[in-house]
Order: sequence, then structure tokens, then C-alpha cells
Amino acid sequence: MSDIARGQGRRNARLASLPIGMAGRAAAGLGKRMVGRDKDEVQQEMLERAAEQLFSVLGELKGGAMKVGQAMSIMEAAIPDEFGEPFREALTKLQAEAPPMPAPKVHKVLDQQLGTKWRDRFREFSDEPAASASIGQVHKGIWSDGREVAVKVQYPGADHALKADLKTLSRMSGVIQKLSPGTDVKAMMDELIDRTEAELDYLGEADNQRAFAKAFDGDPDFVIPKVVASAPKVIVSEWLVGTPLSKIIVSGDQETRNDAAAKMATFEVSSPFRVGLLHGDPHPGNFFITADGRFGALDFGAVGHYPNGLPSETGQILRLARDKQYEELKDLMVRTDFILASRADRVSAADIEAYLKPYVDPLYTESFHFTRKWMQRAAGKATDVRGDVYKTSRNLNVPKNYVMVFRVLAGCVGIASQLEADAPYRAIMEKWVPGLAD
Repeated sequence: MSDIARGQGRRNARLASLPIGMAGRAAAGLGKRMVGRDKDEVQQEMLERAAEQLFSVLGELKGGAMKVGQAMSIMEAAIPDEFGEPFREALTKLQAEAPPMPAPKVHKVLDQQLGTKWRDRFREFSDEPAASASIGQVHKGIWSDGREVAVKVQYPGADHALKADLKTLSRMSGVIQKLSPGTDVKAMMDELIDRTEAELDYLGEADNQRAFAKAFDGDPDFVIPKVVASAPKVIVSEWLVGTPLSKIIVSGDQETRNDAAAKMATFEVSSPFRVGLLHGDPHPGNFFITADGRFGALDFGAVGHYPNGLPSETGQILRLARDKQYEELKDLMVRTDFILASRADRVSAADIEAYLKPYVDPLYTESFHFTRKWMQRAAGKATDVRGDVYKTSRNLNVPKNYVMVFRVLAGCVGIASQLEADAPYRAIMEKWVPGLAD
């Protein structure tokens, strides 16, 4: 049994410490207010400490814990400025960093997956990991034909850790929700659990990557690394050099930010038509920009299968909202189970208008300026438990076939807001989302 699997009890204890620690801070905060400290000051201190603890635990544990942190990171722009710095530092680390797996364990996995003579297939192989993520880490090598390659190796015991972490964290979705404005944590957890097996299947991921690489081969705007070899726990693909989107968010010039936001949205919404698949893991650590300006994508374990393109109701919903035809939109949402018939009388056309505003605002103008301030206002309304928008969300339903679609659309908006980008979002959506331009 692997170290990750043997340590599951310790992992659960670390995860269980989160709500306990937060409850303790809440009690301490109440005590401080009783002795005269300012309420807002106490609240800020509590949130900063809670964020530090939460993301420290998620980052150290890898597995499902880190996967949840990465999924939350796409909505980082929604975090209010006064609490932003601790969250952003922790979330940026979660996008690409984790403690490395020792070289002997890497070699053991390669022995099992590629055969004990795997070294003969490489001219060079670096034991130092070049990157690490939620369930695996990447090493750089030179393949036998001279190509530079990225070797993605799954952590031993990652299957047990991922499943156990997600089960534990799903029970804490209410606590995590308070620290991640704009993220429907329960829906996110349900989706992560549903796709667990696909995330662990590197053979399936390699097939997905091959399909994307073939569809985008020779495209002047996009590049996908070609797969060189694959096994159930290892993927070897071309090594491509570029600037991670996470770095562009921090230090990119405005032109690069604008271009990255536009290309990300185009890549995501066009893929169901070009590939029949939707890249379902839109966090900044999975994207990069090459020196010649092409947009690159990594990590194809989480994909949605849409062989006929995006579901037609996606565009119809956005079009009716854009055109402010909310009574007609409500009827459509009831017919398609976005609003359950038993709850239809609890949702008004005005409720739907307020709820969909973040999705629709960028469709009103030829170019939309995404900002953190705009994102914070939209997400703040969506997660204010006393507000009408939050109450509306409790009466809405997202059919299973649409969960990934709307999460990816939200991810494009969230990352564009982190980039503070101007992007022709309307033209991109009208070109690739069926029913929107009609």
C-alpha cells in the first residue's frame, strides 16, 4: 500500500481540522467583539486565517483536496479585495505546485507502467519534477528520437486518496462555500465525484489529448502537445514551452491579457464542434501562451462528450436572457428542467434576470471589459444568503448534461476577470454557441 493510502487517516484528520479550526476562530471572534474590537476588523482577520488554513491543507494533501482547490481557483477574481491577497497567494500555488514524489517512487511507477527497460526509450530523463498537480507530477525527458517530452506520472495510491478526499470534502461544502464566492461548491463537488474514474484513467486522458491534438493540428492560434506514449498511470507527450496563464495574470501586458482571454473562450466553446469534446478543467495552471502567440492547453482527464456540439438550449437560454425575454425564458427553463416544475411558482422572470446577469452582461457589447470589481459584484449577489439571487439559486436545477458546460462558461468569465481583459466575447459566443445568434 502506498504512503498516500496508508496516510488516509492522517489526511482525514487534517481535513476534519478545517471546520473545527473555523468554528474556534468564530468563537474567538465573538469574544473579541465583546471586548470592543471592530466587527469588520475581526471578520477580516478570521477570513484571512481561515483562508490560510484551508489552502494550506488542500495544497499539502494533493488528491481530491488539491483538485477542489484548483476548481475553486477559477473564481479567484470574485474574492473581495479586502480579503484577496491571502486567497490569491494560496490559490496560485494550488494551480501548479505540490510537494514532489521521491525519485525511487517515480522509477517504480515507470517500471510498472512502461516496463523495467523504460530507460532505453529515453535519451535523458530528469528525476527532478518540472511540475506537480493534484494526482500526478511531470518530469522532463528526451525521447529516443530526440524529441523533448513531458512525462506525467500518477502518484501511487492517488485513486484511494482522490476518492476519500472528495467524499470527506463533500461533507464540508457549506464551510468551503463561505470562502469561495461565485462557486457553487456543492455542484462542483458532485461533478468532481462523478468524474473521478475518468480523472484516474491516463489511457483515456491520452486518447482525449490525441483527439484535441489532431483537431487543432496546424492551427495558427492554438497548440496541443502530441502524445508520444501512454499507459494506465503514465502519459508521455511533447514538451512545449510557453508562459503559464497564471503568470500572465500576474505580470502580462494588456495586449497579451486581452488575447489570452479571447483565445481561451474560443478554445473552450469551439472544442465541442471541432473535437466533439469539451475541455472541462479550466484553471490557469492548465493553459499557456507560446512565444509565437499560440494558446496551449494541458490536462485532458476531465472532458465532456458532446459529439454534436454544445446542447442547443445553451444558446437559447443566453439569447433569451440577452434579449430580455424572461417570461419566455422561464417557460424554456421549466420545459428543460432548469427549473423543476414543482418549484416554478417560486421563481419569477425578474429572479431569473438577476441570476443570469453575470452570464449575459458580456453579450451586450462588441467588446466587454472583464474586471475583478465587476466579478465581485456579480458573485457577491450570487452568494449573499439574504439576497434574492441566492434564494433563486436554491430553486434552480442544472441538468447533468449541462453542469460542465455552465461551469466552463463561468470559468472563462472568471479567468477573463482575473486577466482584467477586454475581449470580443459576444462574437466568440455567437459563432460557436448554437441558437445564440439566431
